[in-house]
Amino acid sequence: MYLDGLMLLDLQLDARPDRSVERARTLVDAGAAGLFTFEGPHDVLLPLAAVAGRVDTDLMTNVAIAMPRSPMHLAHAAWDLQLMSGGRFRLGLGSQIRPHIEKRYGATWSAPAARMREIVLAVRTILTSWQDGTPLDFRGEHTRHTLMPSTFVPGPNPYGAPPVLLGALGPLMTRTAAEVADGLLVMPFHSHRHFRERTLPAVAEGMKRAGRTEFPLYPQVIVAMGRSAEELSAASIGVRGLLAFYSSTPAYRPVLEVEGWGQLQPELNALSKSGDIMTMFDRISEPMVDTLAVRGTPEDCAAEIIRRFGDFADRVCCYFPGYDPPVAQIAALTTALRR
Repeated sequence: MYLDGLMLLDLQLDARPDRSVERARTLVDAGAAGLFTFEGPHDVLLPLAAVAGRVDTDLMTNVAIAMPRSPMHLAHAAWDLQLMSGGRFRLGLGSQIRPHIEKRYGATWSAPAARMREIVLAVRTILTSWQDGTPLDFRGEHTRHTLMPSTFVPGPNPYGAPPVLLGALGPLMTRTAAEVADGLLVMPFHSHRHFRERTLPAVAEGMKRAGRTEFPLYPQVIVAMGRSAEELSAASIGVRGLLAFYSSTPAYRPVLEVEGWGQLQPELNALSKSGDIMTMFDRISEPMVDTLAVRGTPEDCAAEIIRRFGDFADRVCCYFPGYDPPVAQIAALTTALRR
């Protein structure tokens, strides 16, 4: 926890795979303790493979969409990235929403929390089998893994099996994460109130069911950062765009409802379908930006991040959507988080 006076910063590795090493070095030199990728315009794993072993930093998928992938594929990728990074890799998994699973990935949708539970358990069973030499025997409703000839066993990992984290927002998925995963990736679209009133009780319930006394939380924060009015204005535009996208999605309505903005979700959803992007941006008010994101100077942002999460986490993932803050400001943010 931040009670020790140290909060580490993880930043998005937002470069093409062929430019990932250069970008990674820039971010690490600015003080980032770790780098993460997400399932966006490029593969979620290749940039990390390009960086692993070449840049001294922690690495994480945040998140790799699990439903279209076999747990065996995920386990192999995690195993190899753990090797390549010298034991500094975390496999972060997420479920995505039904339209993306079926229409973008061409995969099959089913009960997300139950399926993600099995995927996490299956990946961990495979990793344990390789590490300890135990027979592979995972039999679930959604996936089964019972065949592991020695030809396909990579052998014990000298750095141990990598942790498997789960991204979640709703109470069922959050509780599932606290029951079976090695940590929770708190979704970036949230508010301080939603985190306290919805996320933490679900985590506590999952921990109780699993008989756990400790469970790592990895908060994620959308940040509008700048030192001048012009910089903050430019950063706020990018943040508004991301907040509008999240707010238009039915799965994220509970966050808006906690703050009294639930009626805005269907309106934004209709605007997204009509392609009226500028009106969507305009519907994200100043109070919404300050509640659902963090905004201000690097020092202001660090203080707000610590206020929201300092008693529950010792590292945080930050997004700078639609803008690229100066390296000096990223360095100032990392410094402020460590005071």
